Amino acid sequence: ICAPTGPPQKTVPVCLIELPKPQLGEPRELNALRMQPAQDDVLTISETLDKLLDRDTVQVELIPEKKGLFLKHVEYQLTSQRYKISVYRRYSDFDILHEVLLQRFAYRVVPALPPKRMLKREFIEGRRRALGRFINLVARHPLFSEDELVKTFLTFSGSDVQTKLRDTCKKLGDEFMTNRTATLAKEYLPADMQAQFATSREMIRNIHSSFQKLRDRAEKMAERSKENATDLLMFGRELSTLGSDASPLPSLASSLSTWGTLRQSLKSLSVEFAVLSDKASQQGRREEDDVVEKLNLFLDLLQSYSDLCERHERGVLHEHQKALHKYSILKRQMMSATVQSKEQVSVEQLESRIVQQESAIQTMELRNYFSLFCLHQETQLLFTYLPITSHILGAFVNSQVQGHREMGEVWNELQLKLGCLFGGKNGLKLPI
Repeated sequence: ICAPTGPPQKTVPVCLIELPKPQLGEPRELNALRMQPAQDDVLTISETLDKLLDRDTVQVELIPEKKGLFLKHVEYQLTSQRYKISVYRRYSDFDILHEVLLQRFAYRVVPALPPKRMLKREFIEGRRRALGRFINLVARHPLFSEDELVKTFLTFSGSDVQTKLRDTCKKLGDEFMTNRTATLAKEYLPADMQAQFATSREMIRNIHSSFQKLRDRAEKMAERSKENATDLLMFGRELSTLGSDASPLPSLASSLSTWGTLRQSLKSLSVEFAVLSDKASQQGRREEDDVVEKLNLFLDLLQSYSDLCERHERGVLHEHQKALHKYSILKRQMMSATVQSKEQVSVEQLESRIVQQESAIQTMELRNYFSLFCLHQETQLLFTYLPITSHILGAFVNSQVQGHREMGEVWNELQLKLGCLFGGKNGLKLPI
């Protein structure tokens, strides 16, 4: 190691060196450096209709009735494409799932269940369809689909799914207690949230009304197709009855009458009319399954959104107002007790109750903002479903094209057959 050369350097004490001063700016500018919530756009849901529909499709099929000692029990086989498993559920199981979903997701769109009524064949089929719509809306919801409750309902094959659902709900708790953004919801909400909500709600109310009218018309068309099927079948049977009449012609009939020949040909025409009836019946089923059901699915979602808005107004907001009213009463009682110099114990009890009420109000305010946060997301979800209109129209047009093509083919065959049977025979001529 070489020693330094040259004269010795004078050492300056550290305390005498002037260090650079940090530039902190104005104190008010420090507010911008506060801890901010994560800038992720947690309020916006990044979903498309295709992504929602691809989450899962659950088939709900009626299985043969099981007779108990007094009542018949209707069961359903549920098959989830996502979980690749089939389970058996009764209406009461759906009812418990609906109950625990409302407990866990009180601020979300939870579809309604069909009512439980007398077991008639038409009602049982209608309820099966409604339960299918319910579980598919649930299984495709961005939050519900990933929740343990829904997974349990679609996969648990034990003997008591209802107890399992209740226990799972108790373990998970409600969404406000488990969602990491619940207490920060106010910071994520837009300043004009109330105005946006009012505008969206009015628009959705109008959409709901229009879709109800579309569904009613689609139901009438499907019903007319079924009635047409019955009429065509009966028309063919009456022709067959005419053709089966073997009684001789009366003497009053002209010898040149063609009725005898015509009558013999009528019986064979019932075959084509039976085919036409079957095609019309298939058309009615297509209209019911592909058009009416899709309309009912979206209507179920629209009605659930309306129910959610009412829960927000009659539930969270109402409870918040009640808590504020109770708080104002306690404050007046406290003031009265102070002025009248009541016993110390009574004053302390009032103070304790006021503190408890203040805490309750704070929690309700947080819940109110979280309810608005969820409403904002559920409104987005509903608008995400709106393009299903194109699916419905596509299904409607396709059903009409297929139905008219199939029936047109049979009508053309029938026209050729009529030409062969009656054309040129005994002076008969088919009208053009």
